[in-house]
Amino acid sequence: MRSAGDSWDITTSVGSTALFVATARALEARKPDPLAVDPYAETFCRAAGGDWAAVLEGNCPDHELLRSDFGEHFVNFQGARTRYFDDYFHRAAEAGVRQVVILAAGLDSRAYRLSWPDETVIFELDQPQVLAFKSYALSQRGIRPRAERREVAVDLREDWEEALNRSGFDPSRPSAWIAEGLLIYLPADAQEQLFTGIDALAARGSHLAVEDGAPMPPEEFAAAVAAEQAAGDERRIFHQLVYNERCAPADEWFGARGWTASATRLADYLRDLDRPVPGPDSEAGPMIARNTLVRAVKG
Repeated sequence: MRSAGDSWDITTSVGSTALFVATARALEARKPDPLAVDPYAETFCRAAGGDWAAVLEGNCPDHELLRSDFGEHFVNFQGARTRYFDDYFHRAAEAGVRQVVILAAGLDSRAYRLSWPDETVIFELDQPQVLAFKSYALSQRGIRPRAERREVAVDLREDWEEALNRSGFDPSRPSAWIAEGLLIYLPADAQEQLFTGIDALAARGSHLAVEDGAPMPPEEFAAAVAAEQAAGDERRIFHQLVYNERCAPADEWFGARGWTASATRLADYLRDLDRPVPGPDSEAGPMIARNTLVRAVKG
């Protein structure tokens, strides 16, 4: 279970979920009609080795991502989510934003694979060992970022605002922020602190994109944690890493503070992309139903 001050590298605790997502992105990229293509997702999986590489070779048939129900829908989810946030960054760049802040950057490779305008600076915030793994895995293959990339090694439950400012962030200029796959790993008070920090540092004209999710009913969440503990499988500890709390719906929180915010249900977005939406009896159904994709611009 999570605890105050816990930390991780890329293969443990919250860090391992980044590899799980990268594996899903790699599988999505192999489809004949991918929603998004991350050419470096497979690079990360092979650098980590173990099951993360084996699943791409089809040598790990019992892995969740290769099971027909959950795996299919989770890969679709990651393809759609990646496409949504890629499009968000394209729009922010077109609006003239040249500062990008990727919160809990994990194995986000957008600094390396998207086309960025000249003078764009990308700040990536995460645990130091996670950032180090990503930089090493890509640099060993001669892969370089396509914009100025600055690593900010910090725990987002601590004073990340000061660390960001020390790295050269300019709060007087518009910025584009992303919190993808992050909020569920923060308790409600840390979410509130994160939102408050973004609002304080974002100048007028700044953009924000957030993956939001309603908490599970307490009894369902407790049952999910108990099932994972009983299974004793390290690949199935997702709910033991999640706080299952929310300070407020992100669109409402920022909308009340002068941002123009819009929310899109993940299920609706999948339908718009002609991808199947799992029903309530599917293992992936409740997860898809709870998730919302949010964009906002500060007025």
